[in-house]
Amino acid sequence: MTNAPLYQALNTLLNQRFTQNVNVLEHHSKDESWHSSCAPQGVCYPHNTEEVSEIIKLCAQYQTPITAFGAGTSVEGQSIPSANSLCIDLSEMDQIVDINIQDLNCRVQAGVTRQQLNDSAQRQGLFFPIDPGANATIGGMCATRASGTNAVRYGTMKDNVLSLKAVMANGDIIETGTQARKSAAGLDLTSLLIGSEGTLAIITEITLKLHGIPDTIAAAQLPFSELGDATEFVTQVLQSGIPIARIELLDDVQINAVNAYNQMDLPETPTLFLEFHGSEAAVREQVDSVQAIAATLTPYPFAWSTLQEERNQLWKARHQALYAAKQLVANARVWTTDVCVPISKLSECLLATKKDLDEAGLLAPIVGHVGDGNFHTLMVLPEGDHAAEASAKAVNQKMIERAVAMGGTCTGEHGIGIGKKAALQFQHADTLPLMKQIKQALDPNDLLNPGKLYV
Repeated sequence: MTNAPLYQALNTLLNQRFTQNVNVLEHHSKDESWHSSCAPQGVCYPHNTEEVSEIIKLCAQYQTPITAFGAGTSVEGQSIPSANSLCIDLSEMDQIVDINIQDLNCRVQAGVTRQQLNDSAQRQGLFFPIDPGANATIGGMCATRASGTNAVRYGTMKDNVLSLKAVMANGDIIETGTQARKSAAGLDLTSLLIGSEGTLAIITEITLKLHGIPDTIAAAQLPFSELGDATEFVTQVLQSGIPIARIELLDDVQINAVNAYNQMDLPETPTLFLEFHGSEAAVREQVDSVQAIAATLTPYPFAWSTLQEERNQLWKARHQALYAAKQLVANARVWTTDVCVPISKLSECLLATKKDLDEAGLLAPIVGHVGDGNFHTLMVLPEGDHAAEASAKAVNQKMIERAVAMGGTCTGEHGIGIGKKAALQFQHADTLPLMKQIKQALDPNDLLNPGKLYV
């Protein structure tokens, strides 16, 4: 399907920043997920909110669907375009508008990446704590309600966004929230748009909370003989009220992959990566408390360091877990699962999942932000192995049903996108009709990221 008048209008508006180049279309046809690709009809590269508004007004006029694209790091197909749609790539909206040291906040365009923001903030003695691993754009992190390794101490995106500028389905520009740390004025539209996956509006600017860089940062690795001992350790640490900044789990299979991919020699057994923030005395106290708990649950030594190079090596290995898993089998795809349960149910849920994977004969490392009850399996599926794919589907369904039954959720941070629409129906059958009513009210012609989340 072509729409020559629309394309001509976009060329006039954007000049060389609208393209139908085949290679560009192919790049925007997929994300980091295992879902099938779908190329858009064209790609727009706006530089400001007003241009996004004009693009959306033209698409509304010609009834053409739109999908927003940031860094393409989503893992449930959120940024895969629908058929016959246009893509709005926000990566050139990459300006850090302001960093406010006094109020500990900043305002950025949606295409600013997490690392780009932190590079600038750190020069002011500040940092942005949400770290999903990938160098995602801030707009994409808002759209998917991203989380990550620091969530146990600093919360998720919803806890760190003060206000948004966004463009609605008819091209109207709105601003939600304020720079104040709290407000009781009307409906919380900021929270409504965070996690809406580009289906209600396209986020173009964000005001975020920033935090002071801690005086002392220490990282540690702690192996365990058994997975159950590792999860028991997590529970005891959290119940003790130790203000740990990060606590990440890699099971024995993932450690094997990390060693091969990063040329490391970690013990190939379930291992926790931890990080502590605070004053020198506070960090020392945290380390001592954690070490005392560890002594009762693992025979392995507690190795920790405040050296930046050693900390960076540790977290690089964690952040590259997906790529390490992909290297376990040549030409394989990785199906990444994502559930989150109350901390009291974490051990039971993890051990049951491990048993499911073993019984299914699947090669599937487990990683998790276990400090908030969130974990993933990285199911490595050889290309064309339909039996393995069927087994993976069954295990994923068991994980979802088990997590929901335990009072948890079908997704802690990856979102719904294409891959978990049935899971959303399973978890929220009573409120999904209300979600659809909100979508209908704000986007009556279903132009914004159609086919995602609600259907």
